[in-house]
Amino acid sequence: MAETIIDLRGLKCPLPALRARKALSRLPAGDVLVVECTDPLAEIDIPNLVRETGDAIEHSGREGDVIVFRIRKG
Repeated sequence: MAETIIDLRGLKCPLPALRARKALSRLPAGDVLVVECTDPLAEIDIPNLVRETGDAIEHSGREGDVIVFRIRKG
């Protein structure tokens, strides 16, 4: 199992969710995608994306002004 980090800081809705979806589609099951973004709407968009794809958010939180999601590919 591998961990991939994508830096989506500075991108505005809907780009963080679209890029996260693209990155998730390339991962094998069991791998982790770490998404780092600054758009406040990502706190809504990324969980909705994960519900659609059937993957799982292992952790989400803020580190300063950066929102970080750890998503396990299902």
